[in-house]
Amino acid sequence: MQRLLMMSLIHGEQHIKEAPTLGPSMVNYWLMKSEPDVYPYEQLVADGSTHWDGVRNYQARNMMRDEMKIGDLVLYYHSNFKPPHIVGVARVCKEGYPDHTSWDSGGKYFDPKSTPENPRWFMVDIEPVMELERIVPLQEVRDNPACSGMLLIRKGQRLSIQPVERSDFKTILSMGGSSMEGL
Repeated sequence: MQRLLMMSLIHGEQHIKEAPTLGPSMVNYWLMKSEPDVYPYEQLVADGSTHWDGVRNYQARNMMRDEMKIGDLVLYYHSNFKPPHIVGVARVCKEGYPDHTSWDSGGKYFDPKSTPENPRWFMVDIEPVMELERIVPLQEVRDNPACSGMLLIRKGQRLSIQPVERSDFKTILSMGGSSMEGL
């Protein structure tokens, strides 16, 4: 079996590591929202990876549990910020597994109906891939006709995790001064 190497560009520095084996499946694309005062993209870069805990919406939980796979690419979105914007790209590095924060009775994500034997909530792990050359503000996404189908700009769409079409992912990267090359 031939080894594949990935090169990531983070804050202008090249990082090389072995690529995950994707097998016959295709890469999926996602958008994940985080408030910059809670967990900014810069913190993900500093940490190297993180688990995406605390999601308490069943639709988003199902996507993490059932659909997000190792190697899937993620647009990292800073919400609840002026202006809200897409700042970088991350990659799923661990598929869905039980969210242990739901079992911590003293934690803010505690759910008494979730147990290790019968977990109600799930999470994935992500790692940084690259920071965009320039942020892509939500208003620019709204104003770009090529992005008119994105869930992000639909009225009433508030999911913290959303699927993204490959064409929209490429458009966002281009708007941010980047491309799919090297991902």
